[in-house]
Amino acid sequence: MKNLFTFTFIFIFISVDLISQNIGEELPKWEEGYLDIHHINTGRGDCTFFILPDGTTMIIDAGDHNRPDGPREFSILPNDKKTPGEWIVKYIKFMIKNINTDRIDYLLLTHFHSDHMGSFHEERPFSSENGFVLSGVSDVGFRLPIDKIVDRAWPNYNWPKVLNDKHTNNYRKFLEWTIEEHNTVIEQFEVGSNHQFKLVNNNSKYLNFEIRNIAANGIVWTGVNRNTRNFFPEIKNLNPEDYPTENMCSTAIRLSYGKFDYFTGGDMPGLPMAGSPGWQNIEKPVGKAVGPVEVHVANHHGYIDAASIGFLRNLKPQVNILQTYVVSQPGPKTLERMLSQKVYKGPREIFATNLSDVNKIFIGNSSDNIKGGGHIVVRVSPGGRDYKIIILDDQNETDYRIKSVHGPYFCD
Repeated sequence: MKNLFTFTFIFIFISVDLISQNIGEELPKWEEGYLDIHHINTGRGDCTFFILPDGTTMIIDAGDHNRPDGPREFSILPNDKKTPGEWIVKYIKFMIKNINTDRIDYLLLTHFHSDHMGSFHEERPFSSENGFVLSGVSDVGFRLPIDKIVDRAWPNYNWPKVLNDKHTNNYRKFLEWTIEEHNTVIEQFEVGSNHQFKLVNNNSKYLNFEIRNIAANGIVWTGVNRNTRNFFPEIKNLNPEDYPTENMCSTAIRLSYGKFDYFTGGDMPGLPMAGSPGWQNIEKPVGKAVGPVEVHVANHHGYIDAASIGFLRNLKPQVNILQTYVVSQPGPKTLERMLSQKVYKGPREIFATNLSDVNKIFIGNSSDNIKGGGHIVVRVSPGGRDYKIIILDDQNETDYRIKSVHGPYFCD
């Protein structure tokens, strides 16, 4: 189990003072050797931006869901003067001012739902090329060139069934355009690989850094070499209504930097509906493959079917991060499991991008244990010795001031 409290004075001095963070000030710019993970809050779905230790950049998802505004949903943040994609690009450009690049190295799409990839919004602007709507991934990639895009279904988009909805077709039109316009490489996610997302600037300097592809489409890394196992039954043996859902097919990765480990897995479920077959609990084998981590991004926004007991017992996270956009996220029972000392021992903290008064009523008293409300930044010190959680203001159009600083947390 990772230890929050034991460490030497010299490491504390280095990690705290080299890049100090003060409430009310801008986040100090990334410096080489640090790992920054930004959970960007637009109120419309998931988006995580990484600056890796050598300056390699990566995005996981860029949501822009098509739910109508209502009392259950959060509004676009900081406001609706721009699309969520435009706000994401503005945020990223602000954070990479001191990095000599005008492109993103990688984008990973976890699965084909609008709160992760963008939707076919009729009111969103169309690109002047190829006729795709600027929404989510297509909006970000139109404004900020991406060198490599990875998803679970390239190139055929036909498993477990043909993906022919408006959102996915719009995304595929964007792919055709960015291949032609920016020479973007598109690849299918390779379960078990630790080379698909490698450092592009100075890989040999950071041999203690790795992104391991854990799962996609029911295939899970075994933890040995690049060996995998398929936990889904043969599609030919299932009725169409029993096919794996899009959430079940989500991609998952474990990022490791020294002793620091981080897990994120899209919307994969851990608690199937009553009467459903056990293979639908894809969290179970994934948790065994991942093992203990410092930071866990809750699957499915912390909804009622995520963060199952066995999964949490395997990960034992110090910090749980929730990327939320409706009042039912997180589910009260999910939060109860994440907080329970009976599930796993040790200190832990929970952060959420959004938490409204309606959320608090829905969740109950347990909501007092949730911190956040803003962009959630994980800043890992050089070598992966320790890290902080920094909450940035998501209400301002021009800068991103520090609201609170938590930690340092120490990696064991």
